[in-house]
Amino acid sequence: MATTFIKVNPTRINLLRLKRELKTAKRGHKLLKDKRDGLMREFMGRVREVKELRARLNPELIRAFTAYASASAIMNPTKLGNAFRAKRGAGGVETSVRNVMSVSLPSFRVKDTNGEHSFPYGYLESYGNLDAAILRLRSLYTDLVRLAELESAVERLAREIEQTRRRASALEHFRIPALQNTIKAITLRLDEQARDALVSTMRVKANIINQENHIKAYA
Repeated sequence: MATTFIKVNPTRINLLRLKRELKTAKRGHKLLKDKRDGLMREFMGRVREVKELRARLNPELIRAFTAYASASAIMNPTKLGNAFRAKRGAGGVETSVRNVMSVSLPSFRVKDTNGEHSFPYGYLESYGNLDAAILRLRSLYTDLVRLAELESAVERLAREIEQTRRRASALEHFRIPALQNTIKAITLRLDEQARDALVSTMRVKANIINQENHIKAYA
């Protein structure tokens, strides 16, 4: 990577300003790294929970869809659709937002499960496979809502982790090195100017002394 500098006049005021900015940039970089690490812990914890929940839900969902497929083979499509669209057996979902390390994460809560074992059709229209599919899906309702909450949180955390990583990387690989290089260059330039000024002062002083000695010699 090429050495980068910040275009600024090499003055002591600018040197002090850049040193303050460098201190702030280093502190910001540390805070971003700490935030990234914290977000990663939150992310990995939810990813593990998603994997565990899916491993538990997948076999149950396969059984439910198998029962549904069996029912659909013998039932009227309209009645079948109405049975699954009916608003019975599972409560609504309350939504809210939780703030985790400056990230807004959704929170879902199932309000109730009244009527979990009732069916939206009469006894004469009942089919064993349809009953099994509906009951199984209702029993998984709370876990499916939890899975949706977790997957949404994982997606948002992943985006925030990437944004935080980019900001930390920009500071670490671009801004901080540019500040350090510029501070070093200005310091060298000011030191050089100070040396030149000292040499010039010494020359002037030497000339004055020589002139005084010359005058004394002819006095």
